[in-house]
Amino acid sequence: MRCWKSRPSLPARWCGLVLAALLLFASLASAAEIEVKSAEISLGEESWLLDAEFSIDLGHRLEEVVARGVPLYFVAEFELTKTRWFWVDAHVAGKTQIWRLSYHALTRQYRLSSGALHQNFTTLEEALGVLSRLRNWPVADKDALKIGEPHNAALRLKLDLTRLPKPLQVDTIGNKDWNIAAEVKRWSFTPQAVAAEK
Repeated sequence: MRCWKSRPSLPARWCGLVLAALLLFASLASAAEIEVKSAEISLGEESWLLDAEFSIDLGHRLEEVVARGVPLYFVAEFELTKTRWFWVDAHVAGKTQIWRLSYHALTRQYRLSSGALHQNFTTLEEALGVLSRLRNWPVADKDALKIGEPHNAALRLKLDLTRLPKPLQVDTIGNKDWNIAAEVKRWSFTPQAVAAEK
């Protein structure tokens, strides 16, 4: 039998290429992503407070990892700086907050923990819904910001791969399923005199 007869026909090749393209688009569509949808700073009684909302998509691979009992750690990072024309920006305030997302097979519940506080949820969507909303987070002392002076704020939420078990940390190297795109939201913030009177 000649070799050229065993080659697939032209329509079969096209079907294979179309199938490969569909699989590629499906993997891109399920890529994990975290985006800051909104962020706002307001004055509280003793400090400046941050309210933020995130859009979180873990993707199929990370949802499966959590369902198998591996906890995922998320870190919110906030930084407030003041622009200086003669030097680099001055650091005004910085905060981090860590959450642990886990699944307990015995209770069939997801748990979201931050420090000594934790909440249980029946579905992953409910847990991610709470994680995606940050309310009244104190980010700077009341006297740290001067009224009328512009400041630059930066916020992001990311998956902390360094807190995974060591064997999984090795698996994350070069593996796009573990690399959640977590873009930094940057905006300008000027404390108003009206806020100081509250």
